Amino acid sequence: MAETGVVATERSHGVSIVISVLMIVVGLLALAMPLLAGVAVAAIFGWGLILVGFLHLVLGWQVRGLGAHIWEFFVALIYLFCGVYTLMHPLAGLVGLTAILGAYLLIKGATELVGGLAARRIPGSGWLLLDGIISLVLAGIIWAHVLAAATWVIGTLLGFSILFTGFSRLLLLLSVKRAYRTATV
Repeated sequence: MAETGVVATERSHGVSIVISVLMIVVGLLALAMPLLAGVAVAAIFGWGLILVGFLHLVLGWQVRGLGAHIWEFFVALIYLFCGVYTLMHPLAGLVGLTAILGAYLLIKGATELVGGLAARRIPGSGWLLLDGIISLVLAGIIWAHVLAAATWVIGTLLGFSILFTGFSRLLLLLSVKRAYRTATV
């Protein structure tokens, strides 16, 4: 039996709501344990660097020419070194990741503002604007305390960002769902 568009829409709204609630929970956990959240992020980043290093090693065997082989192996060694260093010294890795997180939140905030302004006719789009403003404020906080607070800032600010993203998506979904039901009645 084929599903109607309304049933599929209701199911996708349900999944989106569950994901939004999970984001809220993850955000609250990161806020409750900021150092642990920061170390987890550093570890994930370190493993990502190691993975990319191994991919460059594989690519090094695929390229042609001695110069290309040497270059790919050199790049692989840099990735592997940085990944292993980040795993062995997660607190030092947090300082660099703090700067990266600040840049991410700056870009995310600007993107959310543009998206919120573009979607301003959609009910609940103000939540996207609020998410963008909060992300920009968090980026400013990070850059003001990059070295002094690197051990807590990633977990705390990432927690706030995930929390507010979860809330903004949840409230947007509920507003759209409410508007859809009102329009179909």
